[in-house]
Amino acid sequence: MTWLNRINPTPAFPAHTGPYKVGSVDVEIAASDLESPSASPPPADLPTVSFRVFYPCKPESDQRGVRWIPNPQREYISAYARFLGANSAFAGVFAFLPQLLYYISMPVHQNAEILEPPSKSKKWPVMLFSHGLGGSRNAYSHICGSLASHGVVVVAPDHRDGSSPLSVHQTPGEKEKIKRVEYRKIAHKASTEVYEARDEQLRIRLWELGMIHDALLKIDEKRVTDIVHKHAKKGSQDMLAMFSNLLNVHDPGTIILGGHSFGACTMVQFAKSVYYRRGAPTEGYKPLFTPSEDSSLVRQITPDSPVILLDLWTLPIQSPDTAYLKSKPMPCYDSAAGGKNLLAILSEGFYKWSANCNETKRIVSKPSDSKYPDQPGPHIFYPVSSAHLSQSDFGVLFPWVTTKVFGAKDPERVLRLNTRAILQVLRDSGTRVANTSAKDLELGDADSQVEIAQDTAILSTRKDSVQGWVNINTEDVDGELDASGVESGQGKSVGGKAGGETVGKGPSDAMVEGEALGQVMSNQER
Repeated sequence: MTWLNRINPTPAFPAHTGPYKVGSVDVEIAASDLESPSASPPPADLPTVSFRVFYPCKPESDQRGVRWIPNPQREYISAYARFLGANSAFAGVFAFLPQLLYYISMPVHQNAEILEPPSKSKKWPVMLFSHGLGGSRNAYSHICGSLASHGVVVVAPDHRDGSSPLSVHQTPGEKEKIKRVEYRKIAHKASTEVYEARDEQLRIRLWELGMIHDALLKIDEKRVTDIVHKHAKKGSQDMLAMFSNLLNVHDPGTIILGGHSFGACTMVQFAKSVYYRRGAPTEGYKPLFTPSEDSSLVRQITPDSPVILLDLWTLPIQSPDTAYLKSKPMPCYDSAAGGKNLLAILSEGFYKWSANCNETKRIVSKPSDSKYPDQPGPHIFYPVSSAHLSQSDFGVLFPWVTTKVFGAKDPERVLRLNTRAILQVLRDSGTRVANTSAKDLELGDADSQVEIAQDTAILSTRKDSVQGWVNINTEDVDGELDASGVESGQGKSVGGKAGGETVGKGPSDAMVEGEALGQVMSNQER
């Protein structure tokens, strides 16, 4: 952090550590311009799909940054204030200091020209990154930008399922040009109603991901050029056209699937719904998403598809209506390579939430009856003294809140560790990305010019291979889960604070609601 940042009260992002500058473009495409991957789209009124793209841009790029709070800013800030409520740790920031929030900018270059890929394939790898509750297409900009600075095009959807405090979208061809989807409050204690509500949200999310996949194919083939987003009208055709023939989205198993919390849950259900679409489901199974057999999506999701899960939230996966999906292993275990391309990173807070942690282990572990008994299991770690929101932008923008309320430390380092691990999993999966920098390797000033192509230490299971980075043994699973997601016979502590201190009992105290923002709910609200 520079001396200027110390005297400027406006929260600011740290610089990205990769070798490339980062560009970003806000994209909204009419659903009518795309092919639905499923014959049964969700009943919700979804006239467009929206996402932000983070990508490597040309070194001479000097365009201004992008405001972190989207337009219309006043509406978004009001929505966040309502969403957080009076008892929230962040309520004061959004209620009393809104003028500071207006000026927070992501360190990216708006609509900058994309850089030509240096690799022999002449294609950039592409990741889809799904946000959690309280999130948005901008809420994970730092980790998305960090990956882009290392040569990954990251596509961050804006889900219109009521999981964001507010989502604003266009309505092509209608008199009312803008519609709003506000936050939908759903309890976190398991019940039939809760499972049905979360399944409904997942149906919207999975359909959106399928539509965005089709959008990426068409953008790469220069078959869709029109952005309906009102702030991107000028030159919108050139903005999308510049991506043509530069995105590695056609070869099977190449698109990276990533997400945080409910977003990680979304990617688990997305990968399984596509991969196991032709299985013999159990009685009572209600599919979340069934892609058409002639859809290109069914060829994309394979055992080779890398999957990145940050603080996977497992409650929606317990829905009785999707028990068939829960019974199936992750697609990667249908090959001898196994969990080589599967990474789960927990915060210390979620690691200490025993019920959710154990279910995470079950979901990512290789099956006991695997036809490849020697295949490796997943990579699974947690950074010490990290909280749930350490995975999002809120940790680096508001460190004083995450430290005071959750006991989290050094949120910038947490995201650097996450980035290191993701990049190394991609390298091991055959994806070309830039070398890890000296800063990320924590080599000190004496070795400031050093870079390495293989960061093997970050995925090592050896204790203290990387300071404060702990390997989790997936074979160590305690207890059984009952229908509510609580381990039977145990009152488990939840990691409301990191670094060894815990608060509360039971899953509702994991502060899942407002997870990206750190909402603290009262006992009455729970």
